[in-house]
Amino acid sequence: MEQTPPFTYPEVGATRGVLPEGYHRFRLRRPIGQGRALFEYAGAETLAYRMQKGTGIFRHADTPTAEPGSAVTVRLGVGPLGITAPCRVVYVLDEPDRRGFAYGTLPGHPEIGEELFAVEYDPADDTVYGLVTAFARNAAWYARLGGPLVELLQRFVAGRYIAALPTSV
Repeated sequence: MEQTPPFTYPEVGATRGVLPEGYHRFRLRRPIGQGRALFEYAGAETLAYRMQKGTGIFRHADTPTAEPGSAVTVRLGVGPLGITAPCRVVYVLDEPDRRGFAYGTLPGHPEIGEELFAVEYDPADDTVYGLVTAFARNAAWYARLGGPLVELLQRFVAGRYIAALPTSV
């Protein structure tokens, strides 16, 4: 029986609520459009890794849609300076007004932490939002060397994740 590697942080699942201390924490929530139909479509696309695929960092997942325990690899960086970063899906959101999933870092990832990718529907005004919530700290020496630049890059990529979502059905 194959052993699955442990997550690299103890606060597994913390993107569901209060983000833990001791990490760089951020949340980005932007409107992507209107209507329940868009929410349903964007939710399905989010679970099919569209945010990762749309930014060009997606490399592999062992399931076609996110499921707890799914192994996911992303490629961070450019050309020969890029690295493959392993993650595993921690949980899936399948709520009436929220859809998405969170993955956490595994050994070999340059960061330690968790990231949530979701869409939310506000029935009060029919708005659909893209959401990225994360907590992370540098694990690899080269990530620590990047310092604040790494945090800026994370925020930039979070915006690109949301921009990769569909805006109409």
